[in-house]
Amino acid sequence: MLGSSQLASTRTNTINRSNFHTSIRSMMAQTQAKSQDWSASQYLKFVKQRTRPSRDLLAQVPLESPTHILDVGCGPGNSTQVLVDRYPGAAIEGIDSSPDMITEARKALPQTQFSVADLKTYTPEKPLDLVFSNAVFQWLKADERVPTMKKMIRWLRPGGVLAIQVPDNYLEPSHIAMRAVANEGPWASILGPLRPALDQFSEPQHFYDELSPLCSSVDIWHTLYQQPLDDHQSLVEWVKGTGLRPFLNPLGPEDQEAFAESYLSKLREVYPVSADGKVLLRYPRLFMIAVRE
Repeated sequence: MLGSSQLASTRTNTINRSNFHTSIRSMMAQTQAKSQDWSASQYLKFVKQRTRPSRDLLAQVPLESPTHILDVGCGPGNSTQVLVDRYPGAAIEGIDSSPDMITEARKALPQTQFSVADLKTYTPEKPLDLVFSNAVFQWLKADERVPTMKKMIRWLRPGGVLAIQVPDNYLEPSHIAMRAVANEGPWASILGPLRPALDQFSEPQHFYDELSPLCSSVDIWHTLYQQPLDDHQSLVEWVKGTGLRPFLNPLGPEDQEAFAESYLSKLREVYPVSADGKVLLRYPRLFMIAVRE
């Protein structure tokens, strides 16, 4: 997620979209996963599906011509590309905690500024017009989320916008199955003390009450995506790029494989096969647009 560096020049962000997708295909073939770092290649297996929420979030941002934008948790640059497309004249910086993600983002968008950084210590060098955060806050502990949102609001100029999207799937079968497998297998003694499951998200009312005193408006909504995947194994591959990582990373290769097999078996029990042979993954996401007073 974050590190300090100057924002990019306002005239160097425009990039040809076809070149971006060519870079994406290239990085998928070249990137090797690291055991604890994020794997950009795993994440990018579903780049179109993972980018759609960024587009849906940005569509609701009420800014015509922001000059300074920060993409928090930019990943391999797919969300940053969405920002560049809409605001080609803005100075845009992407930050992420993963060196692997930042490496791939720089390949995909070489004219945009990217930095490896830690959200807990990062501070921008100047006031911002837009802080854009796609799929970051689920990784924070529950008691860290509101303070971090308030900190980001303080980064904004008056009238600036904090835009947030997070998966809200703690109670979905895909994530219930993760926790069940973690508790049942021979790896339970390893995973139990680590508490790999992400904290459940609070109700929208909680965020509204906390943020509204700082803002002229706070807009919160849910979108329920129904994502068709080729089969149950594709569902495993989907979550390997995100939510399954904290469960697999502490395990050795053999236990990782066994965990994934047990998880696959549970998914087959709770996700039916559609008439066309695909599996429909229900995926709720929470969106927030907060405009600083």
